[in-house]
Amino acid sequence: MKVHVLSTGVMETDLTWLLLKGGRTIRDRNHKNDPVVWAECPTHAVLIEHPEATVLWDTGVPRDWEQRWAPTGFHEFFPVSDPVDGPGYLDTSLASLELTPDDIDILILSHLHFDHAANAKMFANLKTRILAQADEIEGARSITGYSSGAHIVSDYDGLDLQPVHGDAEILPGVNVIHTPGHTWGTMSLQLDLENDGTKIFTSDAVYLGDSWGPPATGAAIVWDNLRWLESVDKLRGIADRTGAEVIFGHDAAQFETLRLAPDSYYS
Repeated sequence: MKVHVLSTGVMETDLTWLLLKGGRTIRDRNHKNDPVVWAECPTHAVLIEHPEATVLWDTGVPRDWEQRWAPTGFHEFFPVSDPVDGPGYLDTSLASLELTPDDIDILILSHLHFDHAANAKMFANLKTRILAQADEIEGARSITGYSSGAHIVSDYDGLDLQPVHGDAEILPGVNVIHTPGHTWGTMSLQLDLENDGTKIFTSDAVYLGDSWGPPATGAAIVWDNLRWLESVDKLRGIADRTGAEVIFGHDAAQFETLRLAPDSYYS
């Protein structure tokens, strides 16, 4: 099994969204020079070359983020720094590995927010199975109108989303962990690798290393704080038992230390 971490767009934001210690006021990009913790917020996907299938975890941000996010107002709070016609998005990251969406057998969506599921329709073909947690699918399908919070209906409507119920083995060595709290059905990914040990990709169950603690530090975008704390404790227990490296959802400093595609990989 080879594991490639893909760059899928770098947002910028007031870190108060992600960690409740930056300040009491969340600022938009027009006020980023005010006293505030304004920083990069990278997104990533994980490409898994497994003996039984090619698996993709998450899809990052869309190239048309400004237009797609404008009705929500989030384009002002999470602008993407990558040029819309340049590299650094999912399509170019896949291409760097000589892959296209048609090469993906299984797409696993950690949850259906606009920076994780935005490119899911690239995989609306007859080959790719698209998986999400059952609670996430149910919650997302209850939304009426254009969006609710960071769920944008057009990102996933019409897709054949196959439900995962709780913790589950997707393939040998590839497991999803039910870690709700950020959303109804946020999942994390556990990979048990022969040479590099266990890796846990938290997605937004834990945004940053500073969120991990202990004690865990909450954020502005959390559906249920109690369930979020329970999920962090669950992940910490798994990490302690397995000696896992924990890779957080949007940690810019940690992202710089990862083995990024196409130059390197984990195995």
